[in-house]
Amino acid sequence: MAHQFLSPEWIDAAREIRERYQDDAPDIGVAVRVNQVITDVPFGEGTIDAHVDTSSGRIELELGHLDAVDATITLGYDTARALLVERDPAKVMHAFMSGGITVEGDLMKVMAMQVAQPQNDLADIIAAEILAITELD
Repeated sequence: MAHQFLSPEWIDAAREIRERYQDDAPDIGVAVRVNQVITDVPFGEGTIDAHVDTSSGRIELELGHLDAVDATITLGYDTARALLVERDPAKVMHAFMSGGITVEGDLMKVMAMQVAQPQNDLADIIAAEILAITELD
């Protein structure tokens, strides 16, 4: 069943997918803690606060903000979907170059996190399952 990106139902389904493959995923070699502010969300308050934390060696993407972070990224809903679901680097790069993504803090750590994420068959399987649970308006 498909859910609206970042809705509570989508968050729960994405968490279940990540947990199912957790033991098979390689560790992330870069410890980065990044808060995300996602704007222009078409439901709720219009903004979602989330975070990515790799300090455990795993990618943890959850709601809410962390206290001590390396950076805070602010991006629009469509850009977040392009980054997290569609895995479309061209859209993400365009958004960054045109000011649609802003980074406060250590940009080098954010870039290191992007490179450190595994690009293997398991990552492709997880990405396909995340895409399958996402409504593509």
